[in-house]
Amino acid sequence: SRLQLLDAAQSFCDTFAQKEDIDTILSHFSKTQEVSAIEYGEPSLASFLGRPFLGATQIKEYFLIINSLLSYERLTFSEFLVDTETSRVALKGKGEFTWLGTQKSWEEVFTYTLDFDDELKVVRYQVWADTGSAYLARVGQL
Repeated sequence: SRLQLLDAAQSFCDTFAQKEDIDTILSHFSKTQEVSAIEYGEPSLASFLGRPFLGATQIKEYFLIINSLLSYERLTFSEFLVDTETSRVALKGKGEFTWLGTQKSWEEVFTYTLDFDDELKVVRYQVWADTGSAYLARVGQL
């Protein structure tokens, strides 16, 4: 139902807002279907951009890479759009991100699209973010 999908998406997002560990984040992904994650962007800007991470092992790698490069504060999520026909939820997030290597920070608005299985677990995690700011922070020019 719409409410169940919304609750599943909000619970998934809460793991980020509350800075839960990677295993807690991964517990929201399907164990019965092939799972994937992708953060769209130019791969030359950051190693986690523009390539699909397929399966639980690679998704864990994606989050480990993110955690090694970035920190964040004050994540909030809003504007949840639920499609019960496709079991998909799109939403907007925002927060302050810091590139750890340079300590350069920026405010960012991003979107998630989450596809769920019949057990309300994530099977496809897609992110659209401000990759230009991440790149400028990485090279110390923000």
